[in-house]
Amino acid sequence: MEDIEDLVADGAGGVAPGFRLPLAAVGINSSRKKNAARRTSSLHEPDIPKIPGTQTIYIKTFGCSHNQSDSEYMAGQLSAFGYALSENPEVADLWLINTCTVKSPSQSAMDTLIARCKKAKKPLVVAGCVPQGSRDLKELEGVSIIGVQQIDRVVEVVEETLKGHEVRLLTRKTLPALDLPKVRKNKFVEILPINVGCLGACTYCKTKHARGHLGSYTVESLVGRVRSVVSDGVREIWLSSEDTGAYGRDIGVNLPTLLNAIVTELPADGSTMLRIGMTNPPFILEHLKEIAAVLSHPCVYSFLHVPVQSGSDNVLLAMNREYTASDFRTVVDTLIELVPGMQIATDIICGFPGETDEDFAQTVALIKDYKFSQVHISQFYPRPGTPAARMKKISSNIVKQRSRELTTVFESFTPYIGMEGRIERIWITEFASDQVHLVGHTKGYIQVLVIGPESMLGSSAIVKITSAGRWSVFGEVIETLSERDPVKCSSKSKSPEDICSPCSEQTESCACSVEPAPCACQAECCGAKPTSKEEQVNTLLNILPEKAEANSFNEQSLRKRKQVSHLQNGAEPILNFESTCGVVGGTSPVDRALVGGIVLSLFTIIMLFFYIGFRKSESN
Repeated sequence: MEDIEDLVADGAGGVAPGFRLPLAAVGINSSRKKNAARRTSSLHEPDIPKIPGTQTIYIKTFGCSHNQSDSEYMAGQLSAFGYALSENPEVADLWLINTCTVKSPSQSAMDTLIARCKKAKKPLVVAGCVPQGSRDLKELEGVSIIGVQQIDRVVEVVEETLKGHEVRLLTRKTLPALDLPKVRKNKFVEILPINVGCLGACTYCKTKHARGHLGSYTVESLVGRVRSVVSDGVREIWLSSEDTGAYGRDIGVNLPTLLNAIVTELPADGSTMLRIGMTNPPFILEHLKEIAAVLSHPCVYSFLHVPVQSGSDNVLLAMNREYTASDFRTVVDTLIELVPGMQIATDIICGFPGETDEDFAQTVALIKDYKFSQVHISQFYPRPGTPAARMKKISSNIVKQRSRELTTVFESFTPYIGMEGRIERIWITEFASDQVHLVGHTKGYIQVLVIGPESMLGSSAIVKITSAGRWSVFGEVIETLSERDPVKCSSKSKSPEDICSPCSEQTESCACSVEPAPCACQAECCGAKPTSKEEQVNTLLNILPEKAEANSFNEQSLRKRKQVSHLQNGAEPILNFESTCGVVGGTSPVDRALVGGIVLSLFTIIMLFFYIGFRKSESN
């Protein structure tokens, strides 16, 4: 079957979303034209609208944040054209599945969903890494597919698929534009792809087959996108790619150049934060100090995802990872030393072909040495077409046993114990899965669960950490910050040498990232008397006399949400809010004021009756 790109007239690739190409421009499998006609008659029942742009689309996304961004761009274009989007596949007229090829379970889930769609006789478009890297899969027979760099033409593919045509759009040309319409899964979070593909050649990786060689967006286009989404009210910008550290090597720039250009566009009030995406060790090693300076910036999360995959040099060599365990330790040690409160996440693959007990022991030792708060542990999955798939595999029982052992070691860590009582600034962007708490993140991207009204979503707040769990901490909101609150968020990143020593210890919380007032460590650098953490807390509490009233309002606004949540879980309705909302004595100041107002009103009415009766008796 010919690719649609071979049939589209010159210049058609630049057609803007919302404008349809003529039917002749769409490739249809000639050997299946009769089958397509039969599918058309069976798929398009009389009650399905025939006018393009009036149907309902269901979009399902598998995989990484880059995939999520692609889905948001496709959803934006479909919505702009007029299609309705639904999270209910049963009511949709067409399903769009955006796939991931990293692990076998993700592809198996895709296969199950495709089979379900075919059984329901729904038109189907499969996008993402799986069709791009394995276009001849049996599961993809008879469905339309669209490649990872052709998402800007999703409207054409959906329209023709709804007509009963099978379309394949895979040929790469140029990167999709960054200013396409977008429907974000979370309106406060912009996932911004800075490049596609990578420079590596890992023996186990299938993504390279799909995403290809490195292709970077220009600094100007990325800065323009940042400027645009900030004006839209986005509160977090996630830089995403297969390897952010490799950014720009194909166009003559580097990651620090991009990051320094982006932070100049972030609001000076600290209302929008930047999160740097996953980077492999080889490409960050030569820029460690520059990256540390950016991570120390008040408007950049002090968090980085650096996959190690194994603590054994022998295994890393077999993986063709192009670094050693010592290189990884250098990255981690340098960032922890130079960035206050630095948090690092990493990945481990258990049971890679040829991994010995000694190799695995070295991995366990590395994880124990650093006690990472986040470790993504996975078993080795041979991906078809990769060199590792041809290597001699380890027994699945051994792989599972090693995965369980490493998971037990990791779960024994208590990374957040000791944070109780600390005052932190957090950025709140979503509801927790219990639909009761709001989720915020500290400067180090530690998850903080707080109680507050829905209006706090998209805001920043000062909180006091009240307790620490294994995966997150709980906090009490002291103050919600407005966009006008001043924050030390200069246009230039601090160099590691400029960071004050009192804030350089990971066990302490730098006041620069906690409160809008000038940093206590800065005052000490200027010769002033150092301020203790207790004094900082007391100062915050003293300047917030309205705290009790604000908390009372939050408690009342949450009662309905908590009632609904408990009823949905089959629990009895909550009647006593003293324990759940922290109302002292059973009544809040606002409650007492309301009762007082009612009593005063009744007293006034009674006095009016007496007065009117007295005047009538005088007139008689």
